[in-house]
Amino acid sequence: MPLLAPALAATCAPPVMEARRWLAGASFPPERPLINVSQAAPVDPPPLALREAMAEAALSRPEAHLYGPVLGNPELRAELATATAAHYGGTVGAEQVAITQGCNQAFCAAIATLAAPGDEVILPTPWYFNHAMWLQMNGIRAVPLPCGAGLLPDPEAAAALIGPRTRAIVLVTPNNPSGAEYPGGLVETFHALARAHDIALILDETYRDFDSRTGPPHELFRDPDWHRDVIHLYSFSKAFRLTGHRVGAMIAGTRRMAEVEKYLDCVSISASQMGQIGALWGLRNLAPWVAGEREEILSRRQRMVEGLAALDGWDVMGCGAYFAYVRHASTTPSPDLCRRLVHEAGILMLPGTMFRPDGGTDEMRIAFANIDAAGIDDLFTRLRAFAL
Repeated sequence: MPLLAPALAATCAPPVMEARRWLAGASFPPERPLINVSQAAPVDPPPLALREAMAEAALSRPEAHLYGPVLGNPELRAELATATAAHYGGTVGAEQVAITQGCNQAFCAAIATLAAPGDEVILPTPWYFNHAMWLQMNGIRAVPLPCGAGLLPDPEAAAALIGPRTRAIVLVTPNNPSGAEYPGGLVETFHALARAHDIALILDETYRDFDSRTGPPHELFRDPDWHRDVIHLYSFSKAFRLTGHRVGAMIAGTRRMAEVEKYLDCVSISASQMGQIGALWGLRNLAPWVAGEREEILSRRQRMVEGLAALDGWDVMGCGAYFAYVRHASTTPSPDLCRRLVHEAGILMLPGTMFRPDGGTDEMRIAFANIDAAGIDDLFTRLRAFAL
């Protein structure tokens, strides 16, 4: 067998796929089906009206089946620019938007424009594992920034980690995996830190549509020079349930867009036409529906907080958007505890060890957005009966 690329071979297996392998040999009778809280992706299809619009496009629009512009369809770029400017109360132009094959690709493209092997990128921990994986397989060091109370990152601690090879700081808010919503002032302090050191702030707001706060979550886009050092990432997958159509976005300065175009032309040529058509229709028509989805997710979040508060041996570290991040009192390391949960309780969740370079043996992530109120109640019934 030919040699494998060392950095890629050293990168961990995809955590969600690894967890699914724990289901081998397990049985889930009809009266106790599997409760899958391992992945933060909608399992229901898009709303019917959106599916109908996409179906009509598939039947009547020849361009729906062709390559499109590398940086995305002009109408979608313009619509997202307008929506973003309105949401944050700032200024964003269509030429500052790139449409990507999902938000993960937007992150990969951002890193491709910023860093080379041997460079460093600061990631708060617990981190989103795909970010750390992409950095590792490209020979870029992910520098962990441990979070403090409320799982919020500390700008002063981050400043101490900045060195000559640092190229960016990455923030995810609402956070995956912790659910923490970063205060606007904290995001702006990190932006000032990045600017002072001439590095980028990559801000991933995949879950912004499910933020519990009202109004703009920060004021970055009100800075007329935001494009100098801010790279903003967004996903249509969660808002419109378009996960299988792979459509995300990056918002950045036009100079960076020229480099992004090179990257995208080599890895995808253009984002899915059907995904872009669906995202555009959603932006134009689904605001009330998304608002209803947000209220439902916030209701589930409250149910999770209340359920965990009444559950012996489990403590909430963070809860928001799609996630609860918890600490358990068991002496069993979380990877082993997760395997026990599959076979003894019919629950699949992810251990905290998947979200840190080390540690996390007493932590779990619960992605609760895909289980309704009855499912959440069932989850806590099983956890109460489970022996830590």
